[in-house]
Amino acid sequence: MTSWDANEPYNTLPPPPPATDLETPAVLKAAIGANASLARLDQAASSMPNPTVLINTIPLLEAQASSEIENIVTTTDALFQHAEHDAGADPATCETLRYRTALRIGSELTEQRGVTTNTATAICSAIKGVDMRVRTLPGTRIGNHQSGKIVYSPPEGQSVLNEKLSEWERFIHTEDDLDPLIRMAAAHYQFEAIHPFSDGNGRTGRILNVLLLVEAGLLQYPLLYLSRYIIDTKDEYYARLLGVTAEGAWEAWLTYLLTGIDQTSRATVAKIGAIVELQNVFMHDARAALGGPVDVEFLAVLFEQPYARIGTVIERCSVSRPTATKWLNALVDADMLVSAKIGRERLFINFRFLRLLRG
Repeated sequence: MTSWDANEPYNTLPPPPPATDLETPAVLKAAIGANASLARLDQAASSMPNPTVLINTIPLLEAQASSEIENIVTTTDALFQHAEHDAGADPATCETLRYRTALRIGSELTEQRGVTTNTATAICSAIKGVDMRVRTLPGTRIGNHQSGKIVYSPPEGQSVLNEKLSEWERFIHTEDDLDPLIRMAAAHYQFEAIHPFSDGNGRTGRILNVLLLVEAGLLQYPLLYLSRYIIDTKDEYYARLLGVTAEGAWEAWLTYLLTGIDQTSRATVAKIGAIVELQNVFMHDARAALGGPVDVEFLAVLFEQPYARIGTVIERCSVSRPTATKWLNALVDADMLVSAKIGRERLFINFRFLRLLRG
């Protein structure tokens, strides 16, 4: 165990230990459950007739939770209201929406050339809305939010940080038999301990988590998000991270995050099931409200975003404005949608879907 002082830059931060040290019996047991739950999540998402429903909505919920960890607070309503047009959104909502953009950029880069330091830099730049680079200035310290006491000082010096990031890259791409979930959990600690950017490290690291699972072939879509679990266990999250630094307590950290993967996967599978059930009920009710068959694209619009616009229905369904308005008003009259005037726009809210997403 390398010596460590909370007040001194941890320039001797070691790379993660070998697979034989990480895969203890307790960790392997936790990994079995987490892998099984993650596989069920991937199957549930892949079997949906329209996975865009998940791709458009679940990442916004993650964006909200991940931003909340950093004390950037917005509401579900505000996020979905401005999901397609952020004009008029408050600064917290705009920054949270950039998280979704960062995920898209990270996904594209991962597909092109895998998860790398450049991928992380592009993600962080998208989150912050400015060009981010690896830290060059000294003096970065991480303190306890309540006491203000310094609890960790990450490495500093550009050459040191570049060396640590190279070690991180080598670790995530090592070709051995280490379970990919264990690798992801260990890599998350390593990235957060390096703390390569002046801001946005936490959110960048949480996006990298899901991208590593996509790169490993465990997920077809980037739909596993741990931020709600981290919020619910925030004190333990930071304590487990610090435990690795101060005591080399890898087992406690790995089992903590693997438990989060298991619980989050289960919760997301349940949410997917509830969405499918609601879509079936909604289809039945819409047929009755419209007096006949329902345009499939029309229903897709109402579930890909809980806030629908007349213009979107016109474009997606290739219908006239009177027809789009007639359809939407019929569902309002049937108490299936709620109409709201926001600024100059009239929005139609799939309130049952929105309620489900909030839950």
